[in-house]
Amino acid sequence: MQMASKRVMVNLEAGTAAIREAEAAIQNEHVLQNLYETIKSRKGADPSSSWTAKLFSKGRSKISQKVGEEGTEVVIAGIRDDKPELIKESADLLYHLSVLWADAGVEPDEVWDELRSRENTSGIAEKQSRSS
Repeated sequence: MQMASKRVMVNLEAGTAAIREAEAAIQNEHVLQNLYETIKSRKGADPSSSWTAKLFSKGRSKISQKVGEEGTEVVIAGIRDDKPELIKESADLLYHLSVLWADAGVEPDEVWDELRSRENTSGIAEKQSRSS
């Protein structure tokens, strides 16, 4: 009987861990959407109230410039094989890209739909379809 109760405990612990893992995956799945919604809420706000509002007030050219700067920093971190820096700069790039999307009226679901449309398509074939 004691052996059976130990197995039950192990199964419960494994089940609890699996549930925690699934909950974390769901939260991660929505983190970009949550970020985007927060960014959109800053559009038109007082520029002194947040960095995002300040960035919106500077216009699309400045926002686009920031996306380029962050993209360059991602490239540098990648070349240097600096994983912690690559993670930080990737987060900065996603943030600034989200600001650009919000400024341009692009919803994340539109980007996700575009990515889904490319699933199961060779990158070479996808590139060739753009040039025709």
